[in-house]
Amino acid sequence: MTIRVAVAGATGRMGRLALRLVEEADDLDLHAGLDSRSALTDLDGADVVLDVTHPAASEGIVRHAVAQGIPVVVGTSGWSADRITGIQAYRREFEAPGAVVFVPNFSVGSVLGTALAAYAARFFDSIEIVEAHHAGKVDSPSGTAVRTAEVIADARGDLPVVAPHADQRARGQLVAGIPVHSLRLAGLSAEQRVVLGGEGETLTIAHSTISPAAYEQGILLALRRAPEAEGVVVGLDALLGIAMPGADAS
Repeated sequence: MTIRVAVAGATGRMGRLALRLVEEADDLDLHAGLDSRSALTDLDGADVVLDVTHPAASEGIVRHAVAQGIPVVVGTSGWSADRITGIQAYRREFEAPGAVVFVPNFSVGSVLGTALAAYAARFFDSIEIVEAHHAGKVDSPSGTAVRTAEVIADARGDLPVVAPHADQRARGQLVAGIPVHSLRLAGLSAEQRVVLGGEGETLTIAHSTISPAAYEQGILLALRRAPEAEGVVVGLDALLGIAMPGADAS
């Protein structure tokens, strides 16, 4: 069966990549490619919506897809646990059949890095995240860093991370109690380092994206799995069968 895909954010970097992948795949067909001037009703009739827009537009797209009962894959950054909880409530209100799949990062390597960091976090009390992206990325911290911090906090349970003093503003934004430092620089694609410190040692778990090809496998997997998924799913790990320590993936 061919899956009809609507891509919101079709003129952006990830949108253009998604359009190419849909065109090359035998089991995918482009239903619509939306830009900032398109009407949300252009999504109607699709089997799955891929949202790769920007934080200000993403929620409206997701809510429209939910109201229409269309499964949606959300690749836009800026979705914290609290905002996702709001979508869960909105979905219950409509008793919507279509799943909402939030994917902070479509890279399999990035997902594995987050899982390894969450596992290691149970053994270290001092943890900080440094993430770097290209200069054009408008949001910070990145969705990947937010997801990593939240999963680490879940894995640690009631054990707090040793955080900086309130007056140390240069030590990063606290996300789920974990300092996150964001860099936006020309010449970069995407990179994340989780640095864990203990007595007499540090452990660094790092992932670098050097080409958009890193996202291809994850985008295709999400588009193919979303029509059959149920409820609200958070993270590509849930589609890959990777267990995040302490995390609730739905």
